[in-house]
Amino acid sequence: MALTLASPAEHEIVVKKSRFLGRVEPCADRVAALARVQQLREQHPGAVHVCWALLAGGHSAANDDGEPGGTAGRPMLDVLRHQGLDGVLATAVRYWGGTKLGAGGLVRAYTDCIAQALLTAEKIERVAQVELACELPYELEGRLRRLAEQHGAALVDVQHQARVLMRFALPVTARTAFVAAVDEVGQGRVGWARVSSIASP
Repeated sequence: MALTLASPAEHEIVVKKSRFLGRVEPCADRVAALARVQQLREQHPGAVHVCWALLAGGHSAANDDGEPGGTAGRPMLDVLRHQGLDGVLATAVRYWGGTKLGAGGLVRAYTDCIAQALLTAEKIERVAQVELACELPYELEGRLRRLAEQHGAALVDVQHQARVLMRFALPVTARTAFVAAVDEVGQGRVGWARVSSIASP
């Protein structure tokens, strides 16, 4: 059973005056990971390195951001793997403290700041998601929004044309009950489009 995180968690360590700001957070894919890393660079202009590791959808990536090869991204990735996580981005922002730590010291520091952050993180089961699209009369929109909330379906998109077009993302386990509830309320006035699987949260 793959696990992901319910929300971000952080932990800071100081090693020979170098500060390591470790962070773990849910992340869907590499595009989202790169955007988050860029945000961290902008938030920490005085940092010398922003290293990261990603496990998402069975794919992995690790970046040492100028640290000696294999001393930052890969150790952080190993921490995520050992805990059976997926859909998770680990980042570590380093502020230089004036003393070189050596390869072993760097591996320990990057591993430790991520492992410590994960100790406080809430881990949840990673459930496959599906996307549903439907069209309906305007007078049913409010009812569908309430049903979606009751069944844990997130409204991804809504368009108001001749009829209302709504797109939802929800756990695959909730699909049958949600569709049945909508069909009961709609009494034949709700049309469903093709159902597709999407990435896990």
